[in-house]
Amino acid sequence: MDSKIRLRRLIFGALMMALTVVLGRIFIIPIPWTHGNINLCDACILICALVLGPVPGAIVGGLGGLLLDLISGYSQYMVFSLIAHGLEGFIAGWLFKKYHRQPVALGLAILVMVICYFAADSFLYTPVVGALGIPTNLIQGIVGAIVALVVVPQVKKYREKLL
Repeated sequence: MDSKIRLRRLIFGALMMALTVVLGRIFIIPIPWTHGNINLCDACILICALVLGPVPGAIVGGLGGLLLDLISGYSQYMVFSLIAHGLEGFIAGWLFKKYHRQPVALGLAILVMVICYFAADSFLYTPVVGALGIPTNLIQGIVGAIVALVVVPQVKKYREKLL
């Protein structure tokens, strides 16, 4: 891969990282019966994973989730978000690269993220709190997947110019 393409991929990944944090902070719906919120960070993670692949998806997901929790006042979730969103980005990118089926890749990646947050809430609080977070984490993941399904074809249309 020549240096121009690598630089473009790095810039696109950095843009997705920044958007993960910014969109995760701007579009927030707090969920009172849980210790979290619904935001748009998953959209950028999934876009990055589908466009750049599993490793950039994992980096953007893990570090983006960690940074978002750090600046949002949810520092108790930082390590869990690193794992949950890192796995989400890696799985989405890896499954899409291997099977070329966006809905399957996105669905399984979201499922893993939801399971990770159930485990995190159960560990930090109680299994009841973990169970209460399942619907909101699913909604967040599904909204992110829908945004990714709309945006990724547009990015790929201009892939030669962008990446």
